[in-house]
Amino acid sequence: MILICGAGAFGTALAVTLAQNGPVTLWARDPAHAAEMQQTRENTRRLPGISLPDSVTLTTGPVPNGDIPCLLAMPMQTLGGFLLEHAVSLARRPLVACCKGMDLTPGLGPTGLIAQSCPTATPAILTGPSFARDIALGLPTALTLACGDDHTGQMLQRCLTTPTLRLYRSTDTLGAELGGALKNVIAIACGAVIGAGLGESARAALMTRGFAEMNRLAHALGAHPQTLAGLSGFGDLALTCTSDQSRNYRYGLSIGKGAGFDPSLTVEGSATARAVLARAQALSLDMPITHAVTALVTGELHVAQAMDMLLSRPLKEE
Repeated sequence: MILICGAGAFGTALAVTLAQNGPVTLWARDPAHAAEMQQTRENTRRLPGISLPDSVTLTTGPVPNGDIPCLLAMPMQTLGGFLLEHAVSLARRPLVACCKGMDLTPGLGPTGLIAQSCPTATPAILTGPSFARDIALGLPTALTLACGDDHTGQMLQRCLTTPTLRLYRSTDTLGAELGGALKNVIAIACGAVIGAGLGESARAALMTRGFAEMNRLAHALGAHPQTLAGLSGFGDLALTCTSDQSRNYRYGLSIGKGAGFDPSLTVEGSATARAVLARAQALSLDMPITHAVTALVTGELHVAQAMDMLLSRPLKEE
């Protein structure tokens, strides 16, 4: 049995695929939303057109107690509040973060927040190149499952692997969560240059130099370089920077085109850019693309100005 907290698109998609393995409880914050999903057997708000298997049960209110693994499928900026609110129910169990980003206030990633708020729980993170609809439709997907406790990691890998969802295990939770967070920042930059009509070559340059920035911060914080070269880093970067299914990429497109963007959609990279820039500055790290994206999302610069800032930097070795 698996508990999933968060009935957005990704939480629903995980419930659909994991139902192949056994019973799944899907917790929703909004009682009306939970009742609607239970009645229609579909998440029409976030993942329309996908039926919920009979083995998925909806719940709301207090998070169910127990020691079964709990997947936390919610926006990064709401994770900290959720952990504090439900700390008693979440204690002494594996908690698997399914969000990507860095919290603006403490500057921590998902597993850091779990360790801080629920010290008796075992933190883990599920991350990598994936879209909710692909997972729900049963399209082949590979992700990284990172857990500092390898015994728990092996158990989670067995529980969360399905015929179409293949998990690769790691003990480097820091590297896995950094890859998932930082690629969203680069995706906004890539969307902006494509939206502004600056071409595929500009996107390739941003992806490559952005990956260098990702590795620079990861190295400074003690992550393993091979983690960033895997699914949670390079793999996720390649997908998010090139697909219209990515909210962060689409948000960048809207910036480049000077168009509006649906404020109801979560764009993790916007807040993450600001949190990462603050962390990089504290470490005296040079992260010019992150700096440019932060200026774009806060309205300090337009795309042309941001590109001028990047292109006028002193020449250097690669």
